[in-house]
Amino acid sequence: MFDETTLNERIDVIARFGVGLNPCEPVKFRRPNGREVVVSEIGLRHPTVQGKRTIHVFDVTDGAADYRIEFDSEHLTWQLTRMGDRL
Repeated sequence: MFDETTLNERIDVIARFGVGLNPCEPVKFRRPNGREVVVSEIGLRHPTVQGKRTIHVFDVTDGAADYRIEFDSEHLTWQLTRMGDRL
């Protein structure tokens, strides 16, 4: 990511849940300002532990910008935590 911005936005996400190595894949999300972002590629994905909670981190792109979104598997909420423009 270039020109990265740290955010803390609660977002609505449409995700595909299945089986196999990648059981959860975000498809698109809506930011609080109403802008919808369609995920064209998923990069790094990994779980991390914060206290007793597991947070699933996804680095995604829509082709124009890169985003880091996080799924809290205890509270079942999604957050947009970082955004960066592509050069």
